[in-house]
Amino acid sequence: MEEDNSILVDIQLLSRSITLEQGTSNESEEKDDGCFKPPPAKKACLATTSTAEDEKSKLEVRLGGILCCAVCLDLPRMSVFQCTNGHLMCAGCFNHLLADCRIKDNTPTCPNCRVELSRSACTRNLAVEKAVSELPAECTHCGRNFPRNMLENHEASFCLERPTPCQYNVLGCDWKGPHREAAAHEADCKQRSLSASEILPFLRSEAEKAETEKSKFSNFMNLLSYEKITFNDVQMRPFRTEEFNHNLYYETTRFSAFGCLFSINMRLNDDRRDTHLTNDRYLSYQLVLRGKPSPPRFLVHFSIVRGPYGGMKVLPNVAQHEFTETLTESSWNLLPLVDSAECNRLLANRNIDFRIVMSQQPVSSL
Repeated sequence: MEEDNSILVDIQLLSRSITLEQGTSNESEEKDDGCFKPPPAKKACLATTSTAEDEKSKLEVRLGGILCCAVCLDLPRMSVFQCTNGHLMCAGCFNHLLADCRIKDNTPTCPNCRVELSRSACTRNLAVEKAVSELPAECTHCGRNFPRNMLENHEASFCLERPTPCQYNVLGCDWKGPHREAAAHEADCKQRSLSASEILPFLRSEAEKAETEKSKFSNFMNLLSYEKITFNDVQMRPFRTEEFNHNLYYETTRFSAFGCLFSINMRLNDDRRDTHLTNDRYLSYQLVLRGKPSPPRFLVHFSIVRGPYGGMKVLPNVAQHEFTETLTESSWNLLPLVDSAECNRLLANRNIDFRIVMSQQPVSSL
């Protein structure tokens, strides 16, 4: 009997422990269900959000593939042109394509459908330009995504990772780093502790640069101050040499100035061969006297500027030449365009329009 009672007690204790363990496990399950497992509605909400983001990114990728340039296969950053069949090209590739065909004397065609391209046949697609401006693009400095219409302003003014030179660079400091580190560097910049004799060479270099720019401005103002001054709006037309390679050159019709007839010649890359294989393109020009000089000897200052037609982006620069009966052609002068892209834009046009300002220096001052 005693053994039976002890066994019964052990069974009761075991049942109680099992009951307690079950209760504890139920409480933990209820706790887990309440704290760590999101409700079904929340799960669905999270899944819907992630799916929407994935679909949005896929849509952006698909739009980027559809709206990209047919030449460089990249999304345009500026104007978008299209051929008669609707294939898209960014402004830089469009101008470069027309310029290459102008140099090689070929007919420009669309890289996709081979339809003929021209300034008159191709049009801008404003809807695509607006759509591309809203697509996200990655900042080249910090890697964050911004709409393309905001990206340029962000990279230039607001990005903390944008390259920024030290404010003491005029004193010879060559440090250039992220904008967020500029203040810390400038506080410890060694150029701040230089003596006057050590700073003087850098200041002289900056003064020489400023003097060069000042002389350009002074020369142009002197051009406008002479007694005899005139200007003509002229148009460059393309021609081909009679050589085997048929090099491209430009020439204007004759125009009158100071009782004489003049014309302007222009050439590409100083008549070097295979200019269509290089991206570094420039134009040079010369002023030519047609006929006998009157008076027999006179000095002309001249400068090419942007006229009312064409919109040439050219920097101010004044050239001069003394015309005589034997010296009727000036030396070749570099046309100071802002960059090679502007040269391609001019070559892409059928004609090049600009204005030339000329002044005749009095003979007595020669």
